[in-house]
Amino acid sequence: MADANDRDRGHGRDPGTAAEIVAAVATSLRRERERAGISLTELARRAGVAKSTLSQLEAGSGNPGLETLWALAVALRVPLSRLVDPPRRGIEVIRAGEGAEMRTEGAEYSAVMLAASPPGVRRDVYRVRAQPGAPYVARPHVPGTVEHVILSAGRALVGPEGEAVELAPGDYLRYPGDVPHVFDALEPDTLAVMVTEDP
Repeated sequence: MADANDRDRGHGRDPGTAAEIVAAVATSLRRERERAGISLTELARRAGVAKSTLSQLEAGSGNPGLETLWALAVALRVPLSRLVDPPRRGIEVIRAGEGAEMRTEGAEYSAVMLAASPPGVRRDVYRVRAQPGAPYVARPHVPGTVEHVILSAGRALVGPEGEAVELAPGDYLRYPGDVPHVFDALEPDTLAVMVTEDP
């Protein structure tokens, strides 16, 4: 049996680059829009995204923020992982600081997708890093979505708007993701693992 070092060398996932994310989103977005049978104009309207922005994303020349990707996923009624389409291997090791990072606009918040759900199961796993300042406020996801958060370091207010709970390292929280919800870091370099489950 291979030891941990062999597994790391042979089966670890390479950190995704911004260009790889943009290319994956371009391919996946076009595929999911065509599968849904809707036009570029209609998808832009449903997601609240400018048609020119959507056109650039499908052409692989845009640079989508996390909010834009979530809005498009909700409009298409698919989990976010369907748009980002991360590579899958039999064994994956993602070390701290590695992985394709998606950034948000207006807040110091980024997410790295660690694992996408297999076919028939809609469960995505993220590593979140956030800084104090403007809280990240997420729009409602697909109806029935549930999010799970385990705080790894720092402190944060997490959960539905108006009902956010302060979490410390090791705390776990489950809450509905189909209502507006927040992640507000209270200490520098707050880290968490987030699991999003879509029905």
